[in-house]
Amino acid sequence: MKRLYQKIYLTIIASLLLVVLVAGSVWRLGGDRMPVAQAFEMAGELAAAALPRADAPQAAQQAAVERLARRLQIDLALFDARMRPIARFGEPLPPPPRRFQTGGWLMGPRGPAWSFHLPDGRWIVARAPIHHANPAVGLVLFLGGIALAVAIAAYPVVRGLTRRLERLQTGVETLGAGQLSARVEVQGRDEVARLAASFNRAAARIEELVGAHRMLLANASHELRTPLSRLRLGLELYEQRQDPKLKAELARDTAELDLLIDEILLASRLDAAPNLQLEPVDLLGLAAEECAHYEDVTLTGEPATIRGDARLLRRLVRNLLDNARRHGAPPVTVSLARRGGQAILEVADGGGGIPEADRDRVFTPFHRIGGESTGAGLGLALVRQIARLHGGDATVAPRPEQPSCLRVSLPAP
Repeated sequence: MKRLYQKIYLTIIASLLLVVLVAGSVWRLGGDRMPVAQAFEMAGELAAAALPRADAPQAAQQAAVERLARRLQIDLALFDARMRPIARFGEPLPPPPRRFQTGGWLMGPRGPAWSFHLPDGRWIVARAPIHHANPAVGLVLFLGGIALAVAIAAYPVVRGLTRRLERLQTGVETLGAGQLSARVEVQGRDEVARLAASFNRAAARIEELVGAHRMLLANASHELRTPLSRLRLGLELYEQRQDPKLKAELARDTAELDLLIDEILLASRLDAAPNLQLEPVDLLGLAAEECAHYEDVTLTGEPATIRGDARLLRRLVRNLLDNARRHGAPPVTVSLARRGGQAILEVADGGGGIPEADRDRVFTPFHRIGGESTGAGLGLALVRQIARLHGGDATVAPRPEQPSCLRVSLPAP
């Protein structure tokens, strides 16, 4: 049972079937029931065999009635065909109504009685001793037994469900207390199991985001320290000598600091709540506009229109070109092609390429390759982040003739 409502519904159905089976078993143990008329007729034949003939003396009939009543421990009365009393034993009994043909149940002043028609025309009326026990007690005990059986059968199902919910509640409270590694055990395949799996995925995602933000904050604080230190030193030197070259360096350091802060804010915003403004974007035209800002950049390819955020896609192309200019070597080539419903954007340069061990980690924020003293910043991390937000991805795809090549694939139906 994969669905919780099915489990609950089938539990109710099983409980009802249990009631039917128990009731049927009790009825079966009670024996087969014959027709009422046949039962009264048989009782009359048996009574006639135990009594003397109708023309026997009244004393003989009285003795037979007393003997039969004592043996059965009942009140007994014998009437003739005209409903006149012949003999009786015990408490007085009323004669049967004239509407009776073979016998039936009748109510007397002292309780219910049964009447039987004898083959010779006489009538016999019998009444069992009255027991003052409440007849509803048996019914209550019977229903109570069924309720107990249903409760015992349903307890494992209910307890198993509530136990899993309790574990899920404990996991939520633990996560809320700040222990981001909290997970819950997934049992079963119903809604509670899927809820537990969703909780584990959400907890893992929260832990990943918090860890990434902590790492981002630590790396950003380290990367910001370098341009800030250069700015502080440059300002002190600029106060001593008004050097135009020093002023230009200060401007570059300020631009680097501004770019780094902008990338940090953009990465945090995309992680927290990306708000994509989707529209048809001519990726080839957008790449041509960005390539026009750089020298020694060659663009080739075919038009490809994708649905995405033009501002973020422009940032993606710009970061790829900046990475090739800063960490690669000329010439830089940009190509765009369509393959199997994908737009493939490749940016290659004349550098030595990225080591195989760093081809995935190069998209990690502030990752340093080899012995470089400065990291790659957030440029390539934003490239992959923007590509995945658009349903694509960014990878390192070296060419035989150009080992330094980055590839971005984006859906282009």
